[in-house]
Amino acid sequence: RIGSATSLSSAIINTRLQELVKLFKERTEKVKEKLIDPDVTSEDESPVASPAKPAPAAAPVPPPGGEVEGDKPSGDDHYCEMLCCTFKYRPWLNRLKSYQFPSSIDPLTNLMYVLWLFFVVMAWNWNCWLIPVRWAFPYQTPANIHCWLLVDYLCDLIYLLDILVFQTRLQFVQGGDIITDKKAMKENYLRSQRFKMDVLCLLPLDFFYFKIGVNPLLRFPRCLKYMAFFEFNNRLEAILTKAYIYRVIRTTAYLLYSLHVNSCLYYWASAYEGLGSTTWVYDGEGNSYIRCYYWAVKTLITIGGLPDPKTLFEIVFQLLNYFTGVFAFSVMIGQMRDVVGAATAGQTYYRSCMDSTIKYMNFYKIPKTVQNRVKTWYEYTWHSQGMLDESELLVQLPDKMRLDIAIDVNYNIVSKVALFQGCDRQMIFDMLKRLRSVVYLPNDYVCKKGEIGREMYIIQAGQVQVLGGADGKSVLVTLKAGSVFGEISLLAAGGGNRRTANVVAHGFANLFILEKKDLNEILVHYPESQKLLRKKAKKMLKSNNKPKNEKGGPGDSLIIPPKAETPKLFKAALAATGRMGGKGPLARLRWRLKELKAMQA
Repeated sequence: RIGSATSLSSAIINTRLQELVKLFKERTEKVKEKLIDPDVTSEDESPVASPAKPAPAAAPVPPPGGEVEGDKPSGDDHYCEMLCCTFKYRPWLNRLKSYQFPSSIDPLTNLMYVLWLFFVVMAWNWNCWLIPVRWAFPYQTPANIHCWLLVDYLCDLIYLLDILVFQTRLQFVQGGDIITDKKAMKENYLRSQRFKMDVLCLLPLDFFYFKIGVNPLLRFPRCLKYMAFFEFNNRLEAILTKAYIYRVIRTTAYLLYSLHVNSCLYYWASAYEGLGSTTWVYDGEGNSYIRCYYWAVKTLITIGGLPDPKTLFEIVFQLLNYFTGVFAFSVMIGQMRDVVGAATAGQTYYRSCMDSTIKYMNFYKIPKTVQNRVKTWYEYTWHSQGMLDESELLVQLPDKMRLDIAIDVNYNIVSKVALFQGCDRQMIFDMLKRLRSVVYLPNDYVCKKGEIGREMYIIQAGQVQVLGGADGKSVLVTLKAGSVFGEISLLAAGGGNRRTANVVAHGFANLFILEKKDLNEILVHYPESQKLLRKKAKKMLKSNNKPKNEKGGPGDSLIIPPKAETPKLFKAALAATGRMGGKGPLARLRWRLKELKAMQA
């Protein structure tokens, strides 16, 4: 019996030692893997990020009549005393003095250049609108000639600064490279058509003032700086969120300007024939510009009710006005239609899709409850996103730009998913491009208990509720924007990818969906990340499947499992050996058991 007890104890000890060796080997392999691939996270939970340092509290405002004791303004602070109070102000004058003008300007993204183009366009509009008025109407008199000339030469100064300072610093693309060299930028401008037109519009015809007097028509070349106007339109439309409003205003301005020029020509024709000489010409009463503008509106829009021309000059002038009016007005109407059509193209597409869907449902006699839910989905999706399918908007962009947009929109959410932490960063980027946006209506089932899980969900906006309990309708938890669920189903296999609870949309919910097939296609190119995800998925499945009545949390695991109780006969033999002080195999066995107990403790 003693021999059998000895062999039994030896077997138990060997089993314990083998388990210890196995655990130590696993630990060693994990440490090696961590050293080889630093991105692999340990099985321990990630440490919670330390809270950001709070912003330093603002200094207390000194009470009127004095400063807080111990708080004196530093040398960098500037104070302005007014009456009994002290106010802090920014040293804007020093900043203005230390400002350095950029050596090169990006014409596509630099807002300062857009602002400068605004001043250039204002100067150009001054010349385009006021030169005809000063030539036709008697508004320029010797008493106010100095005011007109002052504004004229101020506009010329803006033209000159645009040529010397801004246009010679504009970057350009040559052979795919952005050129920022000063000499190259200057030579590029001097060879361009823009430079020739800029020089032509600044022809110094003003010197003829000394011979023929101040004639506004000598400043007509200033209107040739039209390239700056069209460039300003392009740059402004690129930065406006609702560019169609500006297009409508600009088209309306075209119509008003054509009427403005026609009114000036009508007054000139009336003055040429003689004011009040016939019933057709302007009679010289009232405000001359308003009355002539009224006549131009009736002529160009062909309202009718105008007096008949009497002389040959009046007949030819009126015919040209009618032809020009019909052509200009039809062009303006067509352009306005295009502008409004482009602004409402999305709304028209949405309405046509909704009408086609309603027609389809009526044809197949779909129940009204289903039809109402479909209509609600259309309306909410359009009003919340401004489009029905976000992917259609990005399909024309290059792959790199789509990735940049996806990173800005979704990366902060996906990077917080515990399943993907430690994975290859490029794999996460590829995964972001596969996300698909879906809108769920109130009380819609996102997923049901027991169904096969093939997607992972990320809540972009709204809330979803996880239901459970005996009746399956008790709210276990409410997930808000930024939460993730269903990630285990992406990698689970062998029947472990079934949903464990019902998830229902609480109100309108906008979710991002990542399908299992998309993730599998991505993981083919990232075997290390695939290996890591498999390990994490198995661990998460074990944690979820662990019985609730088991002691310890899901992360508590015993390094050495509890050993079986030692037989009583074997205990008696060991005690007798200890009392006898023997040195046989039982004594050695007793010593090894004591050592094993110490290690377990």
